[in-house]
Amino acid sequence: MATDYDEVRSDVKETQDRSLEVLQSANAPDARSVVTELDEADALDEGLTPGGEIVAEELIVQVIPQAADEFTCYSCFLVRHRSQLARESNGRSYCIECEG
Repeated sequence: MATDYDEVRSDVKETQDRSLEVLQSANAPDARSVVTELDEADALDEGLTPGGEIVAEELIVQVIPQAADEFTCYSCFLVRHRSQLARESNGRSYCIECEG
């Protein structure tokens, strides 16, 4: 007698049907409740750093103006020393790295 090896065995088919029934009858959370839970979690995380510490102080940054021997590259927008100037055209300066 020939055997069809592509046909699903009866015991496997019964298991698949039972698994599907279990999944369909399971109490899945409502999509709205999941979104609400995520929003609440995000609201709690606003004042936390990645380590979980609460940061309640302002950061103070000292801004140093561009010196006379420096330029801002029009391509990468980094402030560079005049020794790194590759070219100037139409009032725009480009550094060696961007031109190279």
